[in-house]
Formats: sequence, C-alpha cells, structure tokens
Amino acid sequence: MLSSGLGLRVMWITKLVLCLLGLAQGLDGAALVGQDEPPVKTLHVYTDTIQIPVLVLSPQHEAVPPIASERFNISIDGGPKFRARHVRLEGDDPVSLSILFDVSGDESGLMPKVSGAIAGLAPLSLRPQDRVSLYALDCTLVRSLNDVSAEPASLQVGVNAALETWINRVKTDRKSICKQKVHLWDALAIIVRQMSQSRGRRVILAMTSGVDQGSVNNWNRVRLFAEESGVAIFGLRAGYDVFVPNAFQRLDVENALSSLCELTGGLLFSATPKTVAKELEWFTEIVRGRYIVEFPRPLHSASGLHDLLVSVDKSTAFVRSAGVSVPIVDPATLADPTTVLPDPSQTPEVGKRRVITPH
Repeated sequence: MLSSGLGLRVMWITKLVLCLLGLAQGLDGAALVGQDEPPVKTLHVYTDTIQIPVLVLSPQHEAVPPIASERFNISIDGGPKFRARHVRLEGDDPVSLSILFDVSGDESGLMPKVSGAIAGLAPLSLRPQDRVSLYALDCTLVRSLNDVSAEPASLQVGVNAALETWINRVKTDRKSICKQKVHLWDALAIIVRQMSQSRGRRVILAMTSGVDQGSVNNWNRVRLFAEESGVAIFGLRAGYDVFVPNAFQRLDVENALSSLCELTGGLLFSATPKTVAKELEWFTEIVRGRYIVEFPRPLHSASGLHDLLVSVDKSTAFVRSAGVSVPIVDPATLADPTTVLPDPSQTPEVGKRRVITPH
C-alpha cells in the first residue's frame, strides 16, 4: 500500500460500460434542401474520457477539506504520473444502491434498528433520483426491492419484507432447521451481476460479519467482478466492545472483507444497534463526497487487466478508487481517414507492469 493511494485493477475491454454517444442525423435532402446543396454530413462522437469515483478520507477515515483538482495524479501500469483532466465532487449524481442484510452471523443484532434507520435516509441522504435494491441473506438470498426510487415508505416496507422470514424463524425458535443454500461471496456476486447494467453510481452496502462457509467464489473473484462492473462495495459490521471468541479467526475474516471493500473503492466500518442510524448517514455522506476523476483514455492499450493508481500530491490521505471497464480504441476507427485522432501528447502513457490475474 502506498501512503497516498492504492493500486487498483481496471479493465480495458471491448465490452461497453461507459456511455458512448453516437450522434447521427439522417435527413431527406430532396425534401428539405435544394438539389444543389451539399449532402448532409454525419457527426461521429467517440468516447475518449474515462471517469471514476475516488474515495478520499484522512488516514483515520474522517472527512478531509476540499482538494484542488490539480493535486490529483493518475498512473496506469506503473507508467508516468499524469494530471487528471477534470475533478469534481460526486454530489447529487444518481446512485444505484444495493443493500445486503446478512442475518446468518453477528450482524443479526443490528437488524431490529435497521428498518427505521434506512427509511430515515430519504429524502435527505438518499434522493428521489437514487435507485435502491434490498436483499437479505439467511437460508437463501431474497430480494424485496428491485431498483426503486428512494422513498421513506417504500424503503421501510422493503426492509421489513426482506427480514420477514428471518424474524419469523427467530420468534418461533426454528433457526436450527435453516440450511443455508447461498453464502456470502456468491450472494455478492449475484448482486454485482444484477447491478452491472444499472444507471447511476453503483454501490453495494453489505451489512455482514464477512463470514463465508461454502461459496463457489472467493472474495478475490468477487472483487475482480465488482471492479469490472464498476461497483464499489462498502461493508458495515457489528462492532461490540466485548470479548470476541476466536479473535484471530475473526481478524482473518475482517481482513478479507476489508480487502474486498477497499480494492473496489469502498470501506469497511462498524456500528452498534445504538449507532447504526448514524453510521448509515455517514456511509451516504462519504459516497456523495467521493471525487469524480476524469482523464483521457490511453490511445494505445491492450485489452485485459490493468493497474490504475490515483494519488494526491503532498498528502497521506486514504485514497481508494472504483474499478471501471472501458472500450479499447477500435483499430478500424483509427485507420478511418475521417477520424480526428487525439493528440498523443495529451493521452496517458501506459507502463509495462503486468497484473497477475487473481484466482
């Protein structure tokens, strides 16, 4: 880990996940202009800018004063640093948020306070333009809301519906008959896949202890999948000031969950039943307080996995950026004589560091 940033994986692949704008105007020349008029020309617009959300906090994970755009640097595959073209706060950008309630572990203690706390996020922390999906992981993975507008009433109903089966089992003391069919890492992979085409800034909040007891996917595969899909994962675990049995085992679990969060551009934090509402507000605050960093797409880069590092000049800040998939430059487009080529001096130079594909 570098003092001012962390190398993150970015995919330059042919799959299109950035917005490509193709503006083509077709007109009937005979009907609208005289025959002596020149033919109507078509304007082709190609994506040449990459945009990523970047989380910047103090080393103690607290808010920091606004940072000037000229202090942001980027490096790709160990290449030379270059300045971001444009930097702004995320602010009121629409957010696509999926919340996972994992009631299979310690975090079940937070759930009685969750319904009102999440409903209370709207309309100040979560806005009507934000879209929310809710999931519960217990015997299986259940989705109670799917990409709905962030309204207090719908959020409260959705939380209650997601937790209904678990609450009924706890009340009737039938927890022992539950055989878990879906586990944590696989559940997160499913949610990432369902979010991959969502509009807005894609964010998952996983309320979980991080314990997984049988997923097909490991946390590192989920991490890579989330980066490819442009999804930042945040984790909220129960934090109690009491003795924890098997402390070393729990530390390993927390390290995996923390790595998953930070490598996708998120953060792991904790709450108690008394503080869960405050911590949820803090979560939405830091999401909206992320910086949107824009920089030119490299002119020459191969498809595959690439390493991207965002840093801030003269700072020891905690910097984490989300992953993104972008299209590589089409060779046919470059060869087209009508294509206006970008100035090579204004495009990033890609280094030669190779990224090892995780297993």
